[in-house]
Amino acid sequence: MINDPVTLTSAFLLGFFSTMHCIGMCGGIIGALSLSLPVDIRNSKPRLFTFVLSYNIGRLLSYSLAGLIAGAVGTSVLQSAGFDQGHAILRMIGVIMMVAIGLYLTGWLPQLASVEKIGIPVWKRLEPIGRKLVPVASLPKALAYGLIWGWLPCGLVYFVLIWALTAGNATQGALTMLAFGLGTLPTLITAGFMTSWITRFAHSTRARQFVGLLIIAMAIGSLFIPMEHHHHH
Repeated sequence: MINDPVTLTSAFLLGFFSTMHCIGMCGGIIGALSLSLPVDIRNSKPRLFTFVLSYNIGRLLSYSLAGLIAGAVGTSVLQSAGFDQGHAILRMIGVIMMVAIGLYLTGWLPQLASVEKIGIPVWKRLEPIGRKLVPVASLPKALAYGLIWGWLPCGLVYFVLIWALTAGNATQGALTMLAFGLGTLPTLITAGFMTSWITRFAHSTRARQFVGLLIIAMAIGSLFIPMEHHHHH
């Protein structure tokens, strides 16, 4: 049951806009992926597209799994805190996370970037496995590469995960991460094809600040949207 279109829309928009930041980090991985492909695949746009796509599907699966876990953890917190109170607390955390994400994008609070360090131990374990998959010459390999890449230490993903914690249930948590992942697709799929223009755009401070402010505005706006009452059977 999708009970919160606002969260899903915001997560999608966040994914869409935040890829400007991600291109810097993840664009390199896509670049490495496309460069490691056999020349015949690289030179055929449709085949290259299927590789980039299956690799992104892998990433979305990882995101959704992480969101599922986060949503489930959040739900158990809700139950232990009493539903109404718990919900209000989670909602506040959700708004604070959105504001944090906005500030993170504007770059006005560089301290927020330290969130990325959380994932480094996980990544150190996964990275050697990822390296074994290069060159990625088959679609299942590209999918696996994406699955591993979904756990890359990217501060934004962690912010969205904490946000997924506040989703209220496991499904909603998974949907929040999925919506975020889908939002990242347009930029990341085209990144395989036209990296330079997007990279320039990504590095434009003004674009990032605008998007950051937009997300903060969405967060504050969501406070004024009346919360739907969730009926419990």
